[in-house]
Parts: sequence; structure tokens; C-alpha cells
Amino acid sequence: MKINWNLSIVFTAFLLLSLTYWNYQNRVYDWDMPGYIGSVLEYEFSDAPDKIRTITYTSIEKEAFPIHYADLIGTSPRDIPRQYFEKNTQAFTEQLPYFQIKVGYNLVIFLFYQLGATLPMSVLLVSLTSYFLSGLLFFYILKLIFPRSYLAVIVLTFCAFILPPMTYMSRVSTPDMFIFQFILILIIGLLKKWKSWIMFSILFTITFIRPDYITLTLTYLCAIFLFSYIEKRKFDIKLVCQGIILLVLYFVIMKFYHYPGWKDLFYDSFISRRPILSAQPANFGLKEYLDIIYIKIIYFKKVTLLLALMICVIFWVSKDLWTRMISLLFVINVYIKFFFFPQSAALRFFFPFIFPVFIMMLYAISQKYNGFRVNKIQ
Repeated sequence: MKINWNLSIVFTAFLLLSLTYWNYQNRVYDWDMPGYIGSVLEYEFSDAPDKIRTITYTSIEKEAFPIHYADLIGTSPRDIPRQYFEKNTQAFTEQLPYFQIKVGYNLVIFLFYQLGATLPMSVLLVSLTSYFLSGLLFFYILKLIFPRSYLAVIVLTFCAFILPPMTYMSRVSTPDMFIFQFILILIIGLLKKWKSWIMFSILFTITFIRPDYITLTLTYLCAIFLFSYIEKRKFDIKLVCQGIILLVLYFVIMKFYHYPGWKDLFYDSFISRRPILSAQPANFGLKEYLDIIYIKIIYFKKVTLLLALMICVIFWVSKDLWTRMISLLFVINVYIKFFFFPQSAALRFFFPFIFPVFIMMLYAISQKYNGFRVNKIQ
């Protein structure tokens, strides 16, 4: 059996490498790339905003496919705000806080850049490398859940990593694939019963990479706190301390990078993208917000149906309170994310929350038929 597992990991690694190269061949130079390159260049040229903007766009133009670059600068299809970002330093600089707050992600881009990669490739390499590593992590999770089914583990890993949202996340300039691998590490920690402060270090890393994931990290701590209180009638003060530390980290990052705020992000994403943020306030009311939510949630019905199906399977095959609670934790975070940022047409925003529900469904099936048990947090 050990030989079979050794061969299976080698074969899976080869498959993942092949898929990673395929994704590299189909890489996308999207309009988020200038924001992250500009954020990284701020580390070196913080007092030269014109230079940052110029280097950002010239470096992308040298490498990007013409069709991608035309879309990125807003010439085809025509997009006035993107044209401003390319030509107007004030417009470009005022957009950077939206990207600068992803501190951990930007630092890894900067590391690749310091190692010799070009700026655009440094951004893409983070996603591509994370895709490969996430595949290995998922393989390991499946090995824990199905310890006697190495062929099924290979097939499931391959099928999961050719899903369109997964391959898309590996090709674009976003932290979605990078953060996904830390979500998988969090799940491994649950399965392996890692100590509370080790799990906290993962939560801290997730928040440091993407502060908007504070909703996940805090609700996770709340879930553990409630479970500990329900099962042991224990008021765990260290979980409260950990939550406070995460909140402090979140507010320090927001304050340091002068983040415009949720209202500005929502306005620019769903109402009207402002070429220059300081020139127009992000004014909208509850009615406008609810109108957008109503429209977007209609297009979110496939995700809702999928989550409902997986939760029904989990509750049907598993009576374990911990399994049910963790599964619901990720489902709740899908909708927290949706109501803050209802980009229903882009599944990548929600995939890092949806996929763990799929893993918990596999675990619940294994729990019933294989006798495997997730160790609860003590």
C-alpha cells in the first residue's frame, strides 16, 4: 500500500505540473495586474508616483498579449476609467489602496521580483505556484479522508483541478489562488488536530494576505468558541484574545494604507467606476444596495443550489455536530462575502469558501463508510 501511495503522489505531481504549464500557456493579463504591480513598486519608489505608473504599464505592455493589454487599458472594449488609470497618475495612485491592503500577497510578488522575474510574471507566478501547491495539499487531504483509496484520490484531485474556477484562478492576477492554499492548510489543521495557536497562526496569515477574509477568520474562532462552550461548558479566553489580535491587524492594515472603505469599493464595483476617487463621493442608499443584491442573487441561484445539495448530503450522512458546524461555517461565509461583494458572475470570489464544503461532504461520506474521524479542537 505504501508503494502505491508513493507512486500515486509522483503521478499526481506530474499531472499537476502538466496542468500548471497548461494554465501558464493560457495566462491572463487582466486589469487587476497594474494595481498589484503598482503596490509592489511602492516599496522601491514611494516618492515617485509618475515613475510607478509608467513602469507598471510599460512592463505589462512588453509581455501581455495585445488583446489582453487593450482590455487592460480600456481601449477594446472601451472603458474610460481604465484609460484614466493608464494616463493619469492621480487616478492610478488613488486606486492603489484597493490592492495595497493585500500585504502578504504583495510581499510574495515582491519576492519573485527580487529573485529575477519580471513584474508581470512575478504576479502570475504567485497564482501558478499556488495552483500546483494547492493540488498537492488537496491530494494530502484526500489521502487523510480516504486512506485506502489511492486511485480515487488521484481521480478526485485531477477532476477538482480542471474545474473552470480552479484553472481560472491560476491564470489571473488575483490573490484568490494564493489564499486558497492557506484555506486548505486550515482544513488539514482541523483533520490533524493542530494546537490552537498553530491554527491561529494560519488565521493570522490568511488575514495578513487578504484582510477582507477577517469575516472567515473571526467566524471560525466564533464557531470553535461556541463548540467548546456547548460541549464542555468552557469559556475559552484565548479565543477572545486571538479574535482581538486579528481585529487589530485588520484595522492597522486598513489605516496604514488609507483604504477608502467598503462603501467606496461597492460603489466602484457595482454602481459606477470613478476615474478619480477624490473627485466624486461614493453616495448611495439602502434602496440602491438592495436593488443590486436582488439582481445579483438571482444569478447566484446555481451556487445556492449546489451548497444546499452538499449541506443536505452532509447532514444526511453525518450526525457529528463538529462536522455540521464546520460545514455551515463555510456556507455562511459564502453569503457574508456575497452581501459585502455580490459579484455573482465571478465564481472565483466565492470558490475558496465553496470548495471546503465539498471537502467536508467527502469527509462526511468517509466518516459514515470508512470509519475516519475528524479530531475535534480541544
